Amino acid sequence: MRQFRFSDPDFQTAFADFLDERRGQPADVDAAAAEVIAGVKARGLEAVLDYTARFDRVTLTEDTIRVSPEEIAEGVAACDPKVREAIAFAARRIRAYHERQRPADQRWTDEAGVELGWRWGALESVGVYVPGGRAAYPSTVLMNCVPANVAGVDRIAMVTPPGKLQPAVLAAAAEAGVTEIWRIGGAQAVAALAYGAGPIRPVDKIVGPGNAYVTAAKRRLYGVVGIDALAGPSEIVVVADADNDPEWIAGDLLSQAEHDPAAQSILITDDEVLAEAVEAAVQRRLNTLATGEDAAASWRDHGAVIIAPLAHSPALVDAIAPEHVEFCTADPDSLADQVRHAGAIFLGKYTPEALGDYVAGSNHVLPTSRAARFQSGLSLFDFLKRTSVINAGKAGFAILGPHTVALAEAEGLPAHALSAALRLPKP
Repeated sequence: MRQFRFSDPDFQTAFADFLDERRGQPADVDAAAAEVIAGVKARGLEAVLDYTARFDRVTLTEDTIRVSPEEIAEGVAACDPKVREAIAFAARRIRAYHERQRPADQRWTDEAGVELGWRWGALESVGVYVPGGRAAYPSTVLMNCVPANVAGVDRIAMVTPPGKLQPAVLAAAAEAGVTEIWRIGGAQAVAALAYGAGPIRPVDKIVGPGNAYVTAAKRRLYGVVGIDALAGPSEIVVVADADNDPEWIAGDLLSQAEHDPAAQSILITDDEVLAEAVEAAVQRRLNTLATGEDAAASWRDHGAVIIAPLAHSPALVDAIAPEHVEFCTADPDSLADQVRHAGAIFLGKYTPEALGDYVAGSNHVLPTSRAARFQSGLSLFDFLKRTSVINAGKAGFAILGPHTVALAEAEGLPAHALSAALRLPKP
């Protein structure tokens, strides 16, 4: 963990260098993903099964690659009732939140008498990648599949690494209405969704986070198939004044550090006493967490504490452009309203980021690696397409046609000009 002081003369340079540091990207990841993609494109299911045996050390066949309806039902039945209740609770809130995002079709007639507008329609098919390496993630199932279901996507195909599928994951899939689940992971799963592989039919778009190899495969396959985003290690910034319990703040920082050794947790505070107390609380908690090894590596290598006037915190947050930012201050809105770049903003000391991960209702699939500068989190819009609608009619064409001819001729496109000129009245 590094400490920065806003008052230091070299703060801006040192902090910029800190933000530019590479986190969690193996050097050979792109070449490895390219090899897998090429193999799946050329050999289909055979390659998927080969790579699964090679990387996951699991032998699958065409008959065992799909999770059966009976397995899904057994998983739901085996899920702890309290967890099932929490899954249903979260799903209701996620569904309600994303229903409010539904846009309306529009049509109007402009001053030229031309009818214009747009209409919205759902994607036909979506592939959802659900990680399965470090932990089971029923929340990832809900955050990706419930909005797709709300949007009206016809087919949702879920992939998750092979092995024992956790009951909570299967219960979340059932709650989200997902019946097509394939027990494959890694770059080979992404390639199978893009190109198809045996019984796995290709999809129109792939969503969901994964490891560096999954992200590299998504990057390479953009254009072959739609891609939601390129997820990196998780991030949190906590802005806190002196009136905070250091144990609470430490817990919030660790909530992201435990995801991955490459995750990043940053505290911004104007109070040195709080900063010291939070650092001590983090060290104590690291000794008690089951995920302490990963969290310790994250905090050691990528964590930071910034001592700075809180008036400067919005500009610092914008420079970081984090996945999550909490404002644990007396007037959180006054600072948060000045922030332009953040995936999600959590207001007040009773709104820890963990609520957003699970049950607040907002989506937890958010931009990372400073992508919040130009990208939003997953939403209903990721599962919808907007189609323009135009109806000029004879009167409208009489106004638009001559200008169309003039612009087409200016661009050196005679067939465009001809297409419009043929419809104009003969002189």
